Formats: sequence, C-alpha cells, structure tokens
Amino acid sequence: MFRSKNVAARIFERQISTPAPGTSVHCARRFYENIVPSHTIFDIECPDILFRKFSDDGQYLITFSRNHQDLIVYRPTWLSFSCRESNCYNQDLPSKANKFESFFTQLYSVTLASSGELICKDFFLYMEKNKFGIFATSTPQIHDAPAVGGAIQGIPSIEKITFHLVRLEDGVILDERVFCNDYINLAHSMGVFLYDDLLAIVSLRYQRIQILQIRDSGNLVDVRSIGEYCREDDELFLNSSAQSMSSRTDNVANGSDHIQHIPEASFLSGLKQRLLSFIFRGIWNEEDDPTLRMQCLKKKFYFHFQDYADLVIWKVQFLDRHHLLIKFGSVDGGVGRNTDNHPAFFAVYNMETTEIISFYQNSADELYTLFELFCDHFHSSSKNSFYMNFLSTHSNNIHALDQLRCNKTKATSSPQFVKQMLASLPFNCQSQSPSPYFDHSLFRYDEKLISATDRHRPSTDHPIKFISRRQPNILKFKIKPGPESGSADTRTKRISSFIFHPILPLAISVQQTLFLQPTVVNIHFRR
Repeated sequence: MFRSKNVAARIFERQISTPAPGTSVHCARRFYENIVPSHTIFDIECPDILFRKFSDDGQYLITFSRNHQDLIVYRPTWLSFSCRESNCYNQDLPSKANKFESFFTQLYSVTLASSGELICKDFFLYMEKNKFGIFATSTPQIHDAPAVGGAIQGIPSIEKITFHLVRLEDGVILDERVFCNDYINLAHSMGVFLYDDLLAIVSLRYQRIQILQIRDSGNLVDVRSIGEYCREDDELFLNSSAQSMSSRTDNVANGSDHIQHIPEASFLSGLKQRLLSFIFRGIWNEEDDPTLRMQCLKKKFYFHFQDYADLVIWKVQFLDRHHLLIKFGSVDGGVGRNTDNHPAFFAVYNMETTEIISFYQNSADELYTLFELFCDHFHSSSKNSFYMNFLSTHSNNIHALDQLRCNKTKATSSPQFVKQMLASLPFNCQSQSPSPYFDHSLFRYDEKLISATDRHRPSTDHPIKFISRRQPNILKFKIKPGPESGSADTRTKRISSFIFHPILPLAISVQQTLFLQPTVVNIHFRR
C-alpha cells in the first residue's frame, strides 16, 4: 500500500507510530517525497561569481570571484514576501524573487590568492566539527621541470601551492601550509583527503604522503610523512648508520680514493621497501616445495621486479584513523586524466605499524567483491559529519545494487567491468552531495544527466525528471538547467553543474558553454 501524499497525514502517522530501531532518520527522509524543489526561477540576476558547493551542514554556500582571487561566502536564507490575494500560490512571484540576494546573504569576502597564485575553484574541504574550510591556491604548472632533489621524472612542477585553513563563521585565515616546487593534484580534491581532524596530502612529484592534524585552535600540525621514510626516526637511524659506516671505512682505507660510495638514489623508499617485501612474502608462502617456490618467485616476482619498483603513488584515502588505501600506477597515469589504459594497484597501509596489510591489482575479483559488499567502508566519513552517513551506495541500497548488477550483466567483459568500477577508488574526499533528492530509495533519475557525484554533466534542453520510487509512474519534480525556452544554438556544447542543499528543498543549476557565452544560473526551490 502506498503512503499518503498528504504531509499532514504523514505527520499524524509519525505521532502515533514508532519506526523500527535504527530507521528513524530513513523514515524522516520520506517527507522529502512531499517536499520537493518544484518551482524554478530561470536566469536569475546573480553576481559574477564561480559556484563551488554548499557546506555539508548546509550553513554556507562557497563561491569564488571570477578572477580566482577572493573567497566569497553566503548564508542560505529563503525567499519571503507578502500576498494580499486569497490564493497566493497561483500569483506571480514579486520582482525581487529574480534576484540572487533574495535567497542568499553574503557574509564576507576574503582574499586568498597572492604573489601570482590563483584559487583552485574545484578544491574545498569542510570540517563540520569546527566549521573550518580548507582552500588551495597555486601558481601555474611547469610541465618540463627538471627532476631534481629526489623528484620523479615526468611529473610537472608547481612553484607554490598554499593550503588555507579558514574559519567560515567570520572568514579569518587561521593557518597556512606552503609546498614549493611540488605537484599536488588539486582538481576535485584528488590529492588531498580529510578524515576527522587528519589531513592527507599526496606529493606526486616527491612521492610523499604528508599527514597533518587540524587542531581545535586552528593550527596545522605535522603528524608524519610517509614515503621516503615510514617511521619518525627512520631518517635519524639511516644517517647515524651512514656516519658510522663512513667512519669505519675511513679508518680501514686510510683515505684511499678507490672506495665507492653507494648513491642515495640506488635505495628504494621506505614505503616501496614495505610494498616489495609484502609481495615477496605473499608469493613465498604460496608454495611449500623449495623448487616450486623458486620457480614461482622467478615468474611472479623477479620477472616483474622493475615494474613494481617503478610504481608511483597516484591517490590516497583514509579508511580509518590508522589505515590508508593507496593507489599505485605508472608515472604517465599519475598526471593524466584518463587512467583506464594504465595498470594500477591498490594497497592498504597501516600508519601505526608501517605495514602493508593487503595488495590488489585493479582487476582483482576479490577487491571488487569487497567493493560491492562494503562500499560504505570506502566512503569513510567523519564521525562528526551526520548528513554524509546517508549516501546511497550499492551496499546500503537495494535499488543501487540492482542497477550495479544490471550493468555487470550487460558488460561484455567481466575483467574490464571490474577495472571500470575500481577506477573510482580511492574516492575523492567529500565528492558526493548528501541531498535526500539523490536517495535511490526515494527517487529515480537519469544518472547520465545528474547524480550525487560532484561533476559537470552534458546539458540538455529537456528537463531532468525525478520519479517517485514508491509510485513508479508519478513525477515528483523536474530540474531544467539553462534558459526556460531552451538554447537557440544547438551546435554549441553546453555543460551543467548542480548544487543541491543538503537539507532544504533548494538547488542551483549552472549552465555554461566553452565559448565564453553568458552563464545561466537557475534556482529551484519549493514555493
């Protein structure tokens, strides 16, 4: 039996019935079937700004100035007006409804970029507990930079990258962290991951994972650096050992010039040593017979030794406070946009014990099974982030699981499908919208045109329909980007981005073209 469409009836039902244990939030989210952004104001009068997203708690709208210099933060309000008529719903909205300021109030504008830097418009991480925002500015890339000081050949260089910790309540810059002559993938926060108060920053150029802690006071504190060394005292131990060996060598050789010193570049990094040791031990334990064991090592380890040694870190994400999921691959895949044709590997690393826990290739059925059954564990969210705990995945939603298995059945090659699905790992931090309108248990929509993932989508003149999941033939609301009458030039390629409020029935659609034509901003809300 379908539930009543009447909000009053649902409120009465909530008063007289008790939901099953652990389902109170899911029952409350069903109200969104009745409260939808069903009205659209097309081409709203809007400041010339770049939209980023709402904060995860919905208190702030993050935007940037067009010159990529300033951070501009708004507070969502709501359109309010009076009506003297008996039937206000059928009356036209007042003229002020067509203004951006009727829905948002500017809190402040603060300059972040300086000394030739520009704000990365795709980068923003939110720490809900302290209402802190993390932003990034950088200078342009240098593609043919020489590999000096331990840098990896083939990785571009950025002269200066600055991370800014901003208190969003008043726009005060609390702390900054600068990386010089390095390369960090800032697009969509691919090279940075935030978990609780821990921040992981991946230096592709120097193959280093920098772990920082964000203190309640607003300070960025170094915790550890993983890469060349794994433990805090590794560098001290190696330097003291090298001095001791040098002293003994000088005493024996008495200054003779025929002693050959081993260059530092001949040693693998600490993390790479851990990885190769884990692979070696795994192959060693496969066979008990010494002859078969040696043949297995020659075939699986020594033959591919250089391939393993040449692997570089691509991406990293926290699984919890102690474990990292690290993606390895070739140098070309680390900086390219399309990594489908490059081999990739995944490793789980324990930061406390400095051990590799597991190692998989990107076509491993075992890893795909874990991904299918326990996808929520890969969407590691902060314990203080309430709304991010209700993202729809194929491990917590039967409709998403059915869609995944349907796509798997249609796939012509099972290994290729596994690679395609695992290509999204590790997940980008805070890359999905917690809006209930993307809940697969409530609504059905075309994920080719719109989804919870923070990405631009190809635009269409047809509205995007949100169909009720409980009543399959009932249209709940439509989202139409671009002008109300559609685009006059159908040959121009248009892309759209959608910014949904995590709580309110409010959304912003932004349609733009690649030829500097005016951007069209629409606001969708419940009237």
